[in-house]
Amino acid sequence: MALREKSKATDTSKSLNFLVKSFLAGGVAGMCSKTAVAPLDRIKILLQAHNNYYKHLGVFSGLQGIVKNEHLIGLYKGNGAQMVRVFPYAAVQFLSFEIYKKSLHKSLGHASHFSKFVAGSMAGVTAVLFTYPLDVVRARLAFQITGEHIYNGIFHTLVCIFKTEGGVRALYQGLSPTVLAMIPYAGLSFYVFERLKAFSLEYFPTTCGRPCSRNTGGLVLIVPAKLLCGGLAGAIAQSVSYPLDVARRRMQLSMLRPETYKFRKGCFSTLYLVFKEDGIAKGLYRGMSINYLRAIPMVAVSFATYELMKQFLGLDTGLDT
Repeated sequence: MALREKSKATDTSKSLNFLVKSFLAGGVAGMCSKTAVAPLDRIKILLQAHNNYYKHLGVFSGLQGIVKNEHLIGLYKGNGAQMVRVFPYAAVQFLSFEIYKKSLHKSLGHASHFSKFVAGSMAGVTAVLFTYPLDVVRARLAFQITGEHIYNGIFHTLVCIFKTEGGVRALYQGLSPTVLAMIPYAGLSFYVFERLKAFSLEYFPTTCGRPCSRNTGGLVLIVPAKLLCGGLAGAIAQSVSYPLDVARRRMQLSMLRPETYKFRKGCFSTLYLVFKEDGIAKGLYRGMSINYLRAIPMVAVSFATYELMKQFLGLDTGLDT
């Protein structure tokens, strides 16, 4: 009896240790990846939502315009709110993925490709539901231009939206396209990364891997291989889900100007209006070039940092098929 209770206590301790370390690793990975691409994130928001000052500019001319008008610090406008949001978001996402993956492996089989996609999708949706109001705040702050400020910080933005735009519901404006986009985006990101990682370690162990005595698989990806696998995963996932990301931003920013109120009606209505007014290239996929520039390094840094944190914290990152 005593041995059984001791075994249960040990299992509980191991599970808690795993959860805490996975949460921490995910949070750090998210902060590193978002900070690395914060300037590109801001110009993407400005281009997606047709900001009056930047809608006629391209990616690099837009970045130059931000520096000229708002100095270097302008490149990181809204990044404070982003960090407040992204640590719990990424932490919940990566932790949820580990939990869902283990659970689905038990029911669908360890080698099931479908389980990795579903686990990734569920993890993305879980993270979005937990942290979405902060994403709305971040978009509002990033959309502001120096001299035309409406909001003075994270808390002020939350209060203003809540009081003037319809309460809690306003804080979740654009949630439907976000959730719809997250299913293919997170699912493909995790699935493609996991498959590329397994493929690299199986077929190119000497080129892409290095020995790791603490790891049950015996091998871990070297940093360049982690970045390459993460970058490819991000590129594929973004290509599929991007129009829904455009709809999300249009809905989040719809209350800032009278001419954009029409985008608050719903996801499919917003997609139709964007397509009708601006077409595919300049509407549904507007800002896609910058999205590749930011999404590929962002996802690459995110997965690479997460894997490195797992190794540092003593979690298994071996061959996962």
